Amino acid sequence: MEVWILYAGLFWSFLKVGLFGFGGGYAMLSLLQNEVVTKHGWISSTDFTDIVAISQVTPGPIAFNTATYIGYTATGSVWGAALCTIAVSLPSFIIMTIVCRLFLLFRHNVYVESVMRLLKPALIGLIASVVLQLIDKNNFADVSSWVVFAVIFLAALKKVDPILLIVVAGVFGWFYY
Repeated sequence: MEVWILYAGLFWSFLKVGLFGFGGGYAMLSLLQNEVVTKHGWISSTDFTDIVAISQVTPGPIAFNTATYIGYTATGSVWGAALCTIAVSLPSFIIMTIVCRLFLLFRHNVYVESVMRLLKPALIGLIASVVLQLIDKNNFADVSSWVVFAVIFLAALKKVDPILLIVVAGVFGWFYY
């Protein structure tokens, strides 16, 4: 019976973290540490630090990787790993399903269309601001990089497939740099 209590506690804890962990995977880490180390003692602080380090170098989102490793470490089973991964992702899945259904229901509404039209330039501005902040003038801003950017940008304006553009830019960068 103790095993079911552990599994139920893990599910509830990871469900809460998934629901209230705003800000992405790294923002969730303090909530996870509070739940699994401080509050319940399912794993040690050292194990938690090791799990976070492994999760950072493992492909995929850190929140899911950490949940998977904690679930496996706490229960010693693949079922515990799967349970924690599902629990941390379930709130986002449910919320996005509801939002998508509502969007499909109201997508032809004049107000929703107006909001979507206004969001496009705002999103482009946000992405552009991040790009400009990431440009390292000593390494990134060479002439070849700007030429590739211009070619890809013009191709995107001509509605060329974005995946093809990513592959072409990546292949060029691999050969050139």
